[in-house]
Amino acid sequence: MQLFTEVSFEAAHRLPNVPEGHKCSRVHGHSYRVQLHIRGPVNPKTGWVIDLGDIDAAFAPLRAQLDHHYLNDVEGLENPTCENLAKWIWKRLRPSLPLLFRIQVSETTASSCIYEGEDE
Repeated sequence: MQLFTEVSFEAAHRLPNVPEGHKCSRVHGHSYRVQLHIRGPVNPKTGWVIDLGDIDAAFAPLRAQLDHHYLNDVEGLENPTCENLAKWIWKRLRPSLPLLFRIQVSETTASSCIYEGEDE
């Protein structure tokens, strides 16, 4: 069975490695949405794969580091692209959520990236 929940946070960043004059080289913000996809068997007693509250609890420390912060100042996010943010979240969340198999990070309603831990 697969399920997902979505968490969100607000943050500012700039991309330091884009060409000179690129709009993303300037400080700007996003309303990030992060889908956390879980895959596993349904527990016959509870009727669910995982308590969604457990996912929220696992993400809470990350939200505290990211929400309303300047991402470039967060250790490991000096170049906070959507791709790097997805890998950063995965690395910190996967140990407490072993059934996590996909993360989708959306910066806008039209742009997202999906990470499935393939670079581990």
